[in-house]
Amino acid sequence: MQVMTVLEAEVAAERVGALETAYRDAITQLDAGIERTFLARDAKNPHVWRIITLWASREALVAMRQSGETPKGVLMFRAAGAEPTLTILDVVQSA
Repeated sequence: MQVMTVLEAEVAAERVGALETAYRDAITQLDAGIERTFLARDAKNPHVWRIITLWASREALVAMRQSGETPKGVLMFRAAGAEPTLTILDVVQSA
């Protein structure tokens, strides 16, 4: 079963460039098991940003989390001076 993670944080307007650069640099080599990833800004609150990632399986996500390394998405937000929260979703259906 696929799994989706959502990292979310408020990013100050003057730090958005740092987030975009960190994301662009990090996606040149994705972690094993990542099928898709998106950097998204909230349409109603432009200070809220999300990194949405689709994982091939829960096992792939668990393997990354057990590696002992800080997840790349967390590092991206930290580069922009923000500390994200994590939501993990099971993908029930997709098209």
